[in-house]
Amino acid sequence: MPNVTEFFGTNVFNESVMKERLPAETFELVQRAIHNNKRLDLATAAIVANAMKDWAIEKGATHYTHWFQPMTGVTAEKHDSFICPKKDGNIIMDFSGKELVQGETDASSFPSGGLRATFEARGYTAWDPTSFAFLKEGVLCIPTAFCSYSGEALDKKTPLLRSMEAINKQALRVLKLFGNEDVTAVKTTVGPEQEYFLIDKDVYLARKDLVYTGRTLFGAMPPKGQELDDHYFGTIKSRVKAFMTEVDTELWKLGVTSKTEHNEAAPAQHELAPVFATANIAVDHNQITMELLQRIAKKHDLICLLHEKPFEGVNGSGKHDNWSISTSTGVNLLNPGETPYENAQFLLFLCAVIKAADEYQDLLRISIASAANDHRLGALEAPPAIVSMFLGDELSEILEAIKKDEPYGVKEKETLKVGVHVLPKFPKDTTDRNRTAPLAFTGNKFEFRMLGSSDSVSEPNVVLNTAVAESLRLFADELEAAEDFNTALHDLIRKTVEKHDRIIFNGNCYDEAWVKEAAARGLSNLETTPDALPHLLDKKNVELFATHKIYTENELKSRLEILLENYCHILNIEAKTMADMARKDILPAVSRYIVDLAEAVSVGNVIGEDLRDSFEAVTAKELTALKATAFGELTLLEKATAKAKEIEASAERAVYYKNSVIPVMEALRKTVDTMETLTCEDYWPMPNYGELLFGVM
Repeated sequence: MPNVTEFFGTNVFNESVMKERLPAETFELVQRAIHNNKRLDLATAAIVANAMKDWAIEKGATHYTHWFQPMTGVTAEKHDSFICPKKDGNIIMDFSGKELVQGETDASSFPSGGLRATFEARGYTAWDPTSFAFLKEGVLCIPTAFCSYSGEALDKKTPLLRSMEAINKQALRVLKLFGNEDVTAVKTTVGPEQEYFLIDKDVYLARKDLVYTGRTLFGAMPPKGQELDDHYFGTIKSRVKAFMTEVDTELWKLGVTSKTEHNEAAPAQHELAPVFATANIAVDHNQITMELLQRIAKKHDLICLLHEKPFEGVNGSGKHDNWSISTSTGVNLLNPGETPYENAQFLLFLCAVIKAADEYQDLLRISIASAANDHRLGALEAPPAIVSMFLGDELSEILEAIKKDEPYGVKEKETLKVGVHVLPKFPKDTTDRNRTAPLAFTGNKFEFRMLGSSDSVSEPNVVLNTAVAESLRLFADELEAAEDFNTALHDLIRKTVEKHDRIIFNGNCYDEAWVKEAAARGLSNLETTPDALPHLLDKKNVELFATHKIYTENELKSRLEILLENYCHILNIEAKTMADMARKDILPAVSRYIVDLAEAVSVGNVIGEDLRDSFEAVTAKELTALKATAFGELTLLEKATAKAKEIEASAERAVYYKNSVIPVMEALRKTVDTMETLTCEDYWPMPNYGELLFGVM
């Protein structure tokens, strides 16, 4: 294998390629666009487009695409060739600045949540110059935003870019108050860790539930699960290692800084983590990562499962969103400093996150809500649905001292004054990690641990960026009007901690006592997706997004409708798949086994054996009773699913699925899984959990 430094980023039209291929003046304009949020004029875009086209063709590309992220949760692309016909019947390869900057696609079949009628088909893709173009299977992919003809966001990237601009604007206001005149931009950085399962492709194809839904709807646990903790960080199997090596190679070619890989807690589960990148680039890279994981797995006769809970009885998969804020001068604003000035600045930005998490805890919960993620939240593998923040003992004690104007770590009986005293150093490992906390401070960043493994990381970062931008806006308003900056700063931090410290909890978030304490503190507990989603249109949330020009109220309504419809569609597919498997595969198989057992009993009786209490007779009796129960539950499921389809309002339908369909599905699964433990493997119509979890050698 060649040295990684020799091929890293070779399929990316990155800054080094642009510097080599663009005129110096054009390169400087592109640099301004990338680093300082400046627009490129069409003439400059034409020069970039020509250089981009030549580079791509030299590498074998024949087509280009505006690569975008609609509300489906996956990426979309429409391939156009570079060919342009000439009058003499020949062609030239052409790519204009206009084609680079803007594309047009049919938007009618993408989810719009009622923003657009079917006949309103026009949608536009707009180049995001801050995210580098790249080559994928001979196609030049240009990262873009996706909007309607009238400008509404139809994708996940447009709101993210808007939220990045919002936090940049408000953070610059605050930094100027601290004298940071050299800072020209502030960007949020993100490092999304990605969990996934790998199973054998042949076993996968033999399971309708995995093929149709991405998770097992039935399945009894084998004798061994994850209780020995022997898979976590264990030796990586050769077949899996070969897969990981190819994934790393292809990601590195695309400039994705894949850094860490290891076996996760559950059998067949693994994790990949990159180095931090600017938020929109991190989102793009994570979408690329998920696509490559699934595509490359098939080359190794494997299937990569990104579902949040593909198997009952073992851990599900999440995606930890490591979020921080950095300046154009390279300063991490969530990194404690060495001087009173630096620490005061750190504490103010920390308080901005505390305030944001407390006031918009419902939005944080909504940002990770899905039918799949509901299976894992709070299940001893992911944080609970109650949003709280972990800061660690030392930092919490410092904030408590500031709140109460009490001494801490300074001269005896002298209160701690923000901007005056040097605070104690905060090493990154000053406190043990709290794996149960939804939002944990880990030294110089916050780790948002509630995300599901299959979801785009865009929406959680839209919420974090916007909510923190709102905190900073209010802070800047107050401090800009203050007569004495230091006094106002100290009082502002003290008031913020005093008002919002209910969100801070350093204990075990899985403990039942925390549920009661959280309720006493007034924290929300939105246990399921239908519980959470309606709060998207709460007045304070509509006002937040409108203030920072992230979403209009119509855009929020459309997103709510899309999320509710998606929840209902997923559960409808799962319920129908479950019914199909039970009626066509499982019950007939169990019936055949019962018949054969009964025949064995009959033969025994003929030859004079008393088999009334035999294995055959007892098992047949137990299975006959269970089969009758399962058939009754199947009938109830089919009726409940049919009734759900009759409910027109998506919010009501989602609640019906939660309250009336899911309980029947759970009951049917429990009965079928019990039948599986009693049925001979030769009769069971699908691969079992042992084959799924331990089949990759």
